Amino acid sequence: MSVSGEAIQDSGVLSGTGILESRLTRLGREAFARDVWARTAALTRGADDFSDVFSPSAVDELISRRGLRTPFLRVAKDGATLPESSFTAPAGVGATVSDQLDDTALWRAFADGATLVLQALHRTWEPVAELVSGLSAELGHPVQANAYVTPPQNRGFDAHYDVHDVFVLQIQGTKRWVVHEPVLPDPLRDQPWTDHREAVAERAEHGTPHLDTMLRPGDVLYLPRGWLHSARAQGEVSVHLTLGVHTWTRYALAEQLTRAALAALADDPSMRRALPLRTPGPDSASDLEGASRIDGQSHVDGSSDVRGASGLDGPRALDGVMEAVRERLLAAVAEADAAPRFQRAQRSQGRPAPLGPMAQLTALDNLGPASPLRLREALEPRLEGTRLITRVGYLDFPAADLAAVARLLDGRVRTAADLGLDLAGRLLRAGVLVPAAR
Repeated sequence: MSVSGEAIQDSGVLSGTGILESRLTRLGREAFARDVWARTAALTRGADDFSDVFSPSAVDELISRRGLRTPFLRVAKDGATLPESSFTAPAGVGATVSDQLDDTALWRAFADGATLVLQALHRTWEPVAELVSGLSAELGHPVQANAYVTPPQNRGFDAHYDVHDVFVLQIQGTKRWVVHEPVLPDPLRDQPWTDHREAVAERAEHGTPHLDTMLRPGDVLYLPRGWLHSARAQGEVSVHLTLGVHTWTRYALAEQLTRAALAALADDPSMRRALPLRTPGPDSASDLEGASRIDGQSHVDGSSDVRGASGLDGPRALDGVMEAVRERLLAAVAEADAAPRFQRAQRSQGRPAPLGPMAQLTALDNLGPASPLRLREALEPRLEGTRLITRVGYLDFPAADLAAVARLLDGRVRTAADLGLDLAGRLLRAGVLVPAAR
């Protein structure tokens, strides 16, 4: 594996052994954070056997037996995406939804060289969901999963870059990957490769590849967002998983700071007042004598404190208003606490572990002192004062229950008697606790 030796700060990667080291890179999280994360492409040969996660038979089951609908599948050929109408149809009596996958149409497209892209497998295939959930918790960034099924000697997409990091897990067959360094380092989610189509094509056609290699079953390729790549299946069908890491960025923090500041400014009466009316004339800059100072702060609302403020035509007047608003905005940003908003955004980007309504109802109906219960996984629980905040909402508790609620956060199995039957029942109904194996 070829990696850079520069240090990486604020990686969001936790310490300890986990999926990253045991299945994907053979690097501990600290080493991965320091040498690879968001910095360089890295290839790990024979990282693991992923047959327990995904397989060709899983492809067949998902397409022919699960009743999937768009957008859980895309079809691509020679760099173009096929229209959904070409591979969907109603599913017959009792299931006449028009956009279900048509397995016959998909077989014909696949036999003709099209790549099948099974999207959001973390929602439709349990082994992939478990891998994704564990990796997301480990990295501290949301993760999703797609599978790419490509016929021999075919490609699905032209050279491009993604706006998220990816781990490519080769499942079956071999695929040649050509990787180039970015034309736009660290692109944001609204900066897709199509905005730089010409530069991408030029780099892919004439640039020296950073990596030109064949991926075989068990190999893992890591690509930071922005790194150009294209891939072509070789002499047999290629199946690979792509784990997309939707990285939180400093820009995302800036967004939350700005939103928190604007929320604070919405409570400032002087910022809610209207700007003065415009005044006709070639130069009415004098109509607004700048932005007056009130109690040591700029005032921009055109009230009686701004003498003769009847217009905003002059550039000097506009500059004065802009400067006053800028001062107030900067002060609001400096005072803003964006952490709660950012934490809510983080929680919204992930999903809790699946919840079976029948199993949940049975647990509630049979609840007794010896009933084993555990915290539902991937809830991102946090106790703030008397409030438990999770991905499925929040609950307020009396002080007498707080010690029992706090004990739940270690994830260990508890009996209903440990918590109290009333509290256990309430948390089961809320989908916070689930029945545990005895």
